[in-house]
Amino acid sequence: MIFQPVLNILLLILLFAPVAAVAVWMLVRGHPSTGSGTGLWAMRLVMLLACFAMLLRPGIPGGATETLATDTDIVIVLDTTASIVAEDWDGDEPRLDGARADVQAIVDEYPGARFALITFAGAAEQRLPLTTDTTALMSSLEVLRPEVTSRSRGSSIGIAHTMLQETLAGAAESAPDRSRMVFYLGDGEQTVSSDPESFSRSARYIDGGAVLGYGTAEGGPMKITSGSFSGDQGYIDYQGQPAMSVIDETNLQTIADDLAVPLQVRSADAAIDLPAAPTTTTNYAASGSVGNVIELYWVFALIIVLLLGVELARAAMLTAQLRGLAFRGGDA
Repeated sequence: MIFQPVLNILLLILLFAPVAAVAVWMLVRGHPSTGSGTGLWAMRLVMLLACFAMLLRPGIPGGATETLATDTDIVIVLDTTASIVAEDWDGDEPRLDGARADVQAIVDEYPGARFALITFAGAAEQRLPLTTDTTALMSSLEVLRPEVTSRSRGSSIGIAHTMLQETLAGAAESAPDRSRMVFYLGDGEQTVSSDPESFSRSARYIDGGAVLGYGTAEGGPMKITSGSFSGDQGYIDYQGQPAMSVIDETNLQTIADDLAVPLQVRSADAAIDLPAAPTTTTNYAASGSVGNVIELYWVFALIIVLLLGVELARAAMLTAQLRGLAFRGGDA
């Protein structure tokens, strides 16, 4: 038997001991005529002990599983211009849905890796520094929204080049033994008159990754985003017609060449093809074995539920009796 308490064991004792003392005292001095029968307080004491045992999270060993360690730093670079919500993913869904699903696939593919998130629109922004907290990464993506339409002045698909290089250089300096991968997610649309900046200065830090392209040649309409919760604002217009965002594979291929990684144009009906993590930093030995535990807390939770059911049934009976007495008293 092993225990994995949800709180420090001393703190649990401090919380439960006074209540248990009261229950034992009432159990010893209780009398049926006062409504504090020994059976009732014995049941309450059992419920308290069951709650204490449940919080100790008892379990029994259930074997061991070898886990994979991916000692890799992965930087996600994500387009958050208005075009990321263009509705041509899986029919008429926003491209951001596909990007979120692909990031989840990346997280699943490289267990144990550290992830950073950089987004770009009118400017680049580091949303999340390198961390193993993948829940924080996916939560950031869930609340992510494109730039406010009224503030958009066009954007460059290479505006994040400096921030990416700095992030990779910092990772290489602090942990030179770890490999580094970059995944760039966007549609390749350059909406400013200048040429895109080059990512080539980041290539020397990278051991793998991919450029993931979203969108179609036919394009998709883009909804207006206002940054408020005022509901559907309609679609962005261009010369009286819905503005259409189309993928630019040529620009995406240029970014892929700069980073020395492959380009993969994504669609909902095709599974993402992710490269293997560098073998020099991927192994099983480093992570060892993690013991599986068969949890037993549910047994005590079931006991608590059953005893609460008895308490509720008793309370319902007492309520019915009191109402009956009140009804008869009114008749008198």
